[in-house]
Amino acid sequence: MPRRGNFGRATKWPETVVKAGLPAGFHFHDLRHTGNQLAANSGATTRELVHRMGHGSMRAALIYQHASTKRDRRIAQEMATMVERERWTMEGDDHVHEEGTEAS
Repeated sequence: MPRRGNFGRATKWPETVVKAGLPAGFHFHDLRHTGNQLAANSGATTRELVHRMGHGSMRAALIYQHASTKRDRRIAQEMATMVERERWTMEGDDHVHEEGTEAS
């Protein structure tokens, strides 16, 4: 039989869940999962997740670094920004070169 702690009774967890407007069956451990998922989605590195979680290996942290559509969009947007920045820099260099050539 699994060992059961006194946390739920000591904190009145079921009542606290209802008062907080959380879904029925919400477990305290869900807060840990949500926090780590938010950290991963906000760009935390694997090493940072390991530290936050208190684990000695990176295996558990990798669970939270799975791809998400929102994160994929942010990555794609950042890549597009970098390409545009580089394109603008290159066009600016060509423009200066052409102006220099015309002035010669």
